[in-house]
Amino acid sequence: MLNQILKQQFGFDHLRTGQEEVINKILAGKSAAAIFPTGSGKSLCYQLPATQLPHLTLVISPLLALMKDQLDFLHSKKIAAASIDSSKTWEQSQQIMKEVKSGVTKILMISVERLKNERFRAFISQVPISLLVVDEAHCISEWGHNFRPDYLKLARYQKELKIPQVLLLTATATSKVVSDMSEKFAITRDDIVLTGFYRSNLDLSIEAVNEDERLDRLTSLLSVHPHLPTIVYVTLQHTAEAVAKHLQMLGFSAQAYHAGMESDKRQQIQTRFMQGDMNCIIATIAFGMGIDKSDIRRVVHFDLPKSIENYSQEIGRAGRDGQDSECTVLANKDNLTVLENFVYGDTPDLSSIQQLLDLIEQVDSAHGQRMWEIVLTRLSNQTNIRQLPLKTLMVYLEINNIISPAYSYFAEYKFRYLVDSSVIVDHFSDERKQFATTVLNTSKKAKIWCTPDLDRLWSEHQADRKRVIAALEYFHDRGWIELESKLMTEVYRVNTLPSAVPNLVTELHKLFQLKQESEVKRIANMIGFFESKACLSYQLAQYFDDTHAPKKCGHCSACRDQSVILPHSISQYDIDQQLITQWLHPYISAHHKETGQAPSVESQTRFLCGISTPITTKLKARKMEGFSTFEKLPFKQVLHNIQLLSQ
Repeated sequence: MLNQILKQQFGFDHLRTGQEEVINKILAGKSAAAIFPTGSGKSLCYQLPATQLPHLTLVISPLLALMKDQLDFLHSKKIAAASIDSSKTWEQSQQIMKEVKSGVTKILMISVERLKNERFRAFISQVPISLLVVDEAHCISEWGHNFRPDYLKLARYQKELKIPQVLLLTATATSKVVSDMSEKFAITRDDIVLTGFYRSNLDLSIEAVNEDERLDRLTSLLSVHPHLPTIVYVTLQHTAEAVAKHLQMLGFSAQAYHAGMESDKRQQIQTRFMQGDMNCIIATIAFGMGIDKSDIRRVVHFDLPKSIENYSQEIGRAGRDGQDSECTVLANKDNLTVLENFVYGDTPDLSSIQQLLDLIEQVDSAHGQRMWEIVLTRLSNQTNIRQLPLKTLMVYLEINNIISPAYSYFAEYKFRYLVDSSVIVDHFSDERKQFATTVLNTSKKAKIWCTPDLDRLWSEHQADRKRVIAALEYFHDRGWIELESKLMTEVYRVNTLPSAVPNLVTELHKLFQLKQESEVKRIANMIGFFESKACLSYQLAQYFDDTHAPKKCGHCSACRDQSVILPHSISQYDIDQQLITQWLHPYISAHHKETGQAPSVESQTRFLCGISTPITTKLKARKMEGFSTFEKLPFKQVLHNIQLLSQ
């Protein structure tokens, strides 16, 4: 039966390891988790059952690129699938929702953020759903390497939407993360399918390379078979640019790829690499998710990866066709503090969490409801909490029933004409022509850009905001105007005042401290792994709870007796307490003047270690003499010295 569907619907002759077991569990009405290596066919585990299940399969996917690739595949197999995402017009989304509601669409893909919209939740709650699929499911766990706060709410959404079954998909999850994931969705141990992480075709090498020798070593490494499809991973965007430029000057076909680039340029580079027009990508971790190129022959880590999980995921992009491929880390400990500082910058101060809760306390009640409107960037600046941990805090507050998401909207719109305004209004007649004329004529015109006057349109013409925005989006889609929107405003209902929940501030702060300790430990584990004398392939498999890998693979640097101790050119030195006092004085004074209180010792440490938070910009701290003086020193060492000053 399964093989018949597989052949007829998908054109495949047989299922891969683990797929049949997962598919049978889903078709038997169970929830399940599939922990398969990168590129081993996790998607088919929901795609095939979706064609047989009576109702909709709802897929949560973290990236637009992942959705697009999977939708292209499903459409090629004549399976009715769609996504609602930021690239769709209002009309397109409405049409998709209509087809979902009528049962025409079998698979709907959305981002987890879509469920924050109350109107979408109201719509999807009317649709019978057979299966909830969570792609990249390790994002659910705070102890996972790519934790996404909104994923924490998925278990609650499942209950609210009365979805009977869940399928969790991931390539990189430790036993702790698997346990956390399955517990949240009540998936039994018997229904977790783990196929193993050992890859016999990947040659793993760790090379100890001094900081000033890394570029030369990378060049010589790439010079051997320069035409092999290669990904070189770096930590920072400017490193990607610098390394790519260096390689280009030496004649390599190489390009940088990172999140700071225009999306069109990124797409162009990715397409050229996929098609084989370019051999080498120098990339931050922005590159790779959803990349389905089977013949990547080489993955080089120019900088240390963020964790063993990231390392596993990134080398997993090599040799998906089963052919031999090389994975090399050019490693030293000089930039270890860069990795750790990402972590320390994301732990908000106790006072910042208190400030956030105080803002909720002050929300006024109107018509019996407290509605709290926020612009994330502004709230981040106001509370001195980076945006990602701020999103995490908001989710924790939802889980504690302090707030619940209502809807979101863009606070500001502007447009510029690509055709004359008369061309636009002449496309309409009667009331619609009058409406288009009113929208355009009431817009405030600057030199090039126009701003729709939404307040005036409502007060003078009773033009509903939603209809005005829909009209402007229609004009944009027809190529008559270029429309820009900004200042995403999120609206929450305040259900419970924070003061009514005992110890809320300290409990929330404790969660962040535990996560900080976990992340720093994750980095230490990675260094221990790279310096180990035991087989790298075996250790990697053990880390992910795979007990079937050979104890000696014979194709890693440890098995070749080439284990290393990573060099560290930055010497530890005693910190002059008098200098610390001198450097901190202007920062403490400016902080007190701005906020009315002294900065925490953690905030002072971040200043000296060069870790930016929103207040860094506000105080112009980067221009102060002491900023980033100790950026190469361990955070805890600097913190300890500041604590000594306050004793």
